[in-house]
Amino acid sequence: MKKVVSILWLAGAIILSLGGVAGFIILFAPGMNVFWIILSPIIIAVYQIPAVVVYSLWKKRYKKNTQTPSSQK
Repeated sequence: MKKVVSILWLAGAIILSLGGVAGFIILFAPGMNVFWIILSPIIIAVYQIPAVVVYSLWKKRYKKNTQTPSSQK
């Protein structure tokens, strides 16, 4: 994988992660109560799913393209 494309995948994952946190803050922080505090880890995890998917795709492609010729059989 080219270095520029690799950096773009990683930057996309970071942007999606920050967007998930920002979305949580915008939607749930103004009306925070005990119920939302209890559910907040689950809600944040759901908002982080796109970032995790992009990161895992990047990681899989990065490992595939950086294998040494001796390890490929």
